[in-house]
Amino acid sequence: MALQELDLSDTAEECLDNCLEAMQACEWCADECLDEDADMSRCIRLCRDVADLTTEHARFMARNSSYSAELAEACAGACEECAEECSRHDHDHCRVCADVLEDCAESCRQMMRQAA
Repeated sequence: MALQELDLSDTAEECLDNCLEAMQACEWCADECLDEDADMSRCIRLCRDVADLTTEHARFMARNSSYSAELAEACAGACEECAEECSRHDHDHCRVCADVLEDCAESCRQMMRQAA
């Protein structure tokens, strides 16, 4: 049985896609940070938080939850904080993660504006 197309606005669909991409980037970044010589504990912790938040937000969007706007706000803030931390490091995985998180934060903010 095939899944039916989700009935989401273009803004919500973009946000959902960006959240899933952010989850992947954060999981990758956190895993790569474990192998770095420097203390990457803050980066790892923030990436893990963002991975969990964005996954949860994507799930809420997929079911058109009325709580999605609140999660969008939490995701945007966490993405911005994590992107700032990742951008402090010269590792490729951190740089890629920061770029992905900036896009995710922006799409979450757009979704919040649309819900308002």
